[in-house]
Amino acid sequence: MSGDTGEDVSAEEAPARRGLPVMALLPLVVFSLLAVLFLFQLVSGKDTSEVPSALIGKPAPEFTLPPVPELTRDGAAVPGVSRADLLGKVSVVNVFASWCAPCRQEHPLLEELARSGKAQMVGINYKDKPENARRFLGSLGNPYDLVGADDKGRAAIDWGVYGVPETFIVDAAGTIRYKFIGPLSPESYQDVFLPQLQKVLDAPNG
Repeated sequence: MSGDTGEDVSAEEAPARRGLPVMALLPLVVFSLLAVLFLFQLVSGKDTSEVPSALIGKPAPEFTLPPVPELTRDGAAVPGVSRADLLGKVSVVNVFASWCAPCRQEHPLLEELARSGKAQMVGINYKDKPENARRFLGSLGNPYDLVGADDKGRAAIDWGVYGVPETFIVDAAGTIRYKFIGPLSPESYQDVFLPQLQKVLDAPNG
């Protein structure tokens, strides 16, 4: 009888034992699928910075951000920003933070764009401390005509921001025309961003 009991226990435990390796392999399967997807993006040459946004072609969200306290440029206080400030001229809206290393990487390109005078430069300072934001712009230069302090990150959510930095092109009617995710590089700035900006500038409502 003990032999029969032993056979029954083995039969019950066998499926469970066979099921364990399958569950253990699940993370490996998921990782492999993600690796294949990433490899496909590399081989296909798809630019992952151009993630589709539901806001493209739609009005910029309603928002009002106060200025960064005591932030100045050329001796004058830098004002905050609201949606009304985006009307009447093409704007480049850049979401940045002093703690964001890639923001430092792209900053010279924003300075170059500001010197060109092609568009109004707007900064959204994301979840930052005022003193750190002032130090960041004081050491690297301030390319922005307007800087809004988004200390809670609420405005960034309304803009559909995934993370910093992100840069938008908004036409004179206040419509979002383009979104670049991640830091601009010299190549993406020249080959992608500037042509997109010029396209908006050349449009009837640009």
